[in-house]
Order: sequence, then C-alpha cells, then structure tokens
Amino acid sequence: MSIPSLHEQRAALNEGRATSLELTEAALARAADPAGEGARVFTKLYAERARAAASASDLMRGAGLVRSAIDGLPVSIKDLFDVAGEATPAGSMVLRDAAPAAAHAVVVQRLLAAGAVLVGRTNMTEFAYSGLGINPHYGTPLNPWDRATGRIPGGSSSGAAVSVTDGMAAGAIGSDTGGSVRIPAALCGLAGFKPSAQRVSMEGVLPLSVNLDSIGPLAPTVRCCAALDAVLAGETGPLPGPAALRGLRLAVPTTLALDGMDQQVGAAFSAALARLSAAGAQVDEIETPEFAQLAAINAKGGYTAAEAWAWHRDLIARAADGYDPRVVSRIRRGQEITAADWIDLMAARRAWVAAVERRIAGYDAVLMPTVPVVAPVLSELVESDAAYTAANLLILRNPTLINFLDGCALSVPCHAPGAAPVGLMIAGANGADRRILSIGMAVEDLLAAR
Repeated sequence: MSIPSLHEQRAALNEGRATSLELTEAALARAADPAGEGARVFTKLYAERARAAASASDLMRGAGLVRSAIDGLPVSIKDLFDVAGEATPAGSMVLRDAAPAAAHAVVVQRLLAAGAVLVGRTNMTEFAYSGLGINPHYGTPLNPWDRATGRIPGGSSSGAAVSVTDGMAAGAIGSDTGGSVRIPAALCGLAGFKPSAQRVSMEGVLPLSVNLDSIGPLAPTVRCCAALDAVLAGETGPLPGPAALRGLRLAVPTTLALDGMDQQVGAAFSAALARLSAAGAQVDEIETPEFAQLAAINAKGGYTAAEAWAWHRDLIARAADGYDPRVVSRIRRGQEITAADWIDLMAARRAWVAAVERRIAGYDAVLMPTVPVVAPVLSELVESDAAYTAANLLILRNPTLINFLDGCALSVPCHAPGAAPVGLMIAGANGADRRILSIGMAVEDLLAAR
C-alpha cells in the first residue's frame, strides 16, 4: 500500500501540479463511491464546505499566501470534535439530536486557521470506548488489508484510519485514551502519534477520560504526523528532524508487553529490532514489573469507567437502550467506584508513573509492538461477546501502558511490503514528544530502506 504523504501532496500544490480543489474532489469522490468504504468511514461529509475551502486555498496560494504546511490538504476529523452549529454524536445515536455546539473545538479552529480542508467527520467506536473500531449504528469500515475476509480497522478512531488508507483524506485527527490513534494506525499500516496529554487542548472534545484523553494524528508517515501535531499543538517553529540512530539507547520491556504475540507480529518486531541494532542503536531488554501491576490497579474499571460514568450517567438513565450494549456495560462499571477507590487510584498512578519513569530514565525511547496480533476478523468479534472482550483487552494492552504513564508514543509500520500491517511503538515519558518524533523519523527511514 503506497499512500502519498502530506509532503508529496504539498509539493504538488507548490509546484502547480495539482490544486487543492483537485485533491479535495478526488477525496470526496472516493468517499462517495458506493463500492468503497465511505458510507462507513464518515458520519458526515462536508462536500460543499470542503470545495469552498479548497477554492479559497487555491486563490490564496495563487496570491502567494500559504498559511501552513497543510494548507489546502484534505483532512478528516473524528466524530467527537465540536463543529459550531452541529451536534457532536461521538459515534452514537443517542446524541444525534443533541444541542449544537456553540463553537469549534480548539483543534478544529487550529486546523481551519492552518488552511486544512475538512472533508468530514469520521466514524468511531461509540463514545470511543473500545480499541476494536466496531460500531453497530453506522457500520464498521473494513481494514484495507485482506478486505475480502473483512477485518477490523482498530479503534476507536476507525474511520480516521480508513479515510487515509483509502485516499479520502491526506491525514486524519483522532483521539487516544488507551490507544485509539495508535491501534488503528498499527492495524491499517499507518503512522499514528499520541502526544503527551497536555500538549493539545481538549476544549470542545467530547471526553472519555479527562485523565487519559489525548488528541493526535494518523497519517502516511511520521513526518506527516509531526506536521499535523504542530498545528494541533499551536507550534510555529521548525519541525524536528530525524535523530541519529547510532548510539541511541532503546529499551524493550520483557514484562507483559511481548506476551501473546502472533507469528506475524513477532517476526516483524524481531526484524525491526535487528535492523536497529545493525544501524548502531543499543537495544536492551529490560524487566518492567510495574507493567504487570497495572491490571490490579485498574481492576475496578480505572479512570475510564469512573469518568465515563460521571459524564454518561444522566444520559444512560434516559436513553440506555440507544447505546451499543458492549459500550454501556463497560461505562456502568464506573457506578461502583467509590470516592475512596478514586483517591486510591490517583495515588497508585502517581507511584506507578514515578517508578516507570525511573526505570526508563536512562533510555532514549521504549520499544514494543503496538498491538501483539494482526487485525482480527470482524464477523468473529461481532458474533461473540467472549471473542470481542478477549480481543479488546489484548489489543488495548500495550498502548494503555503509555496513557497511564501520561507519556507520548508513535506507532510506525514495521511489516514487510504486502504483509499484514504491524506497528512498532516508540514511546517516551511525558514531554518527550519532539524526541520521540525525531526517533520515529529515523526508524521509519531505516525500515523503509529495504
């Protein structure tokens, strides 16, 4: 799968080989193609608005005014971002007729100010509460790999990933509470970046867990993610460049993070580590006993169940029958969490984060498989609650470690061309965003030089 990068499309605009309107029309045509995934990728298309924005971008570019590195490029936004004058359903039916947003979310404002052409709102797991991407209300967009079999795209930013793989957007903006950017990126063969949570404003974003939520991009390359992240974070300085691989110290946690790998993920991950070592990076396996403690810390549902219940309790009282049953059952776990449980959880997290940060302090980044298995078959998970639950827990496991750490992480494709998509996660502690992006660029360049 070869998808043009944002930089390639920007070069086409700068050199007059394409116009924003042409790029936008092509994206909209793919989204509207009845033989494609568009009907399941988007909950709402902004066709006329996108054409107007693209035409305005072309006029400004013709006058020598280019607002940013993404000016004129089609971008999709997840269905939980506020757009002024519209309801924010977040992949649900129960909020389709909710009061319209009074203002754009901050991330939407920043995208528009940068000249991005918003092509539509993308489908997602209802209320972002699953890593699989299955939505019984709007359908589930199929993974671009092995589409004949029909595999999950990963979630919760499911439509975001497929909007990029299928050429309906040059890049996509999603949210990540336990892997919801990195999981679909890994399963669909894209780069995905989860920044440190405080890096990007959550104002105007429907929350899942205010203590874990973060906003990040899915795109063809790490450099694309860096360009989009800079817009989302309001940064105007130069983007980071690729790090030197020689001499980097990279930690591979052997506790929990490598458990349950299937053959394809294991082979791709091992091959990536071998190439990094050959390039001069020091790759050390380390024990991380803290990782094995996290399930017990979150045994009652953790931040996600508690904070989702606080947000949804009144809506569930009125409209529980309109929820995805597999989502509402998980939200309801939060009603059993007491104030004492919450205080214990906050204290446990502080101690856990401090211990993990001490353990990885001597390393430039932590490496692990983003997801330990390739994309499961959709029909098998739809038909079986047990299979759904087992897959959800396994697929969320590694990404969730970094959300609880309040860290930052990239998922970078590491599979061989034509093989099932596999993601390599490159992670760091809170605030290491630019360093992780730099390392990710270098790793991506190395793995692409086959």
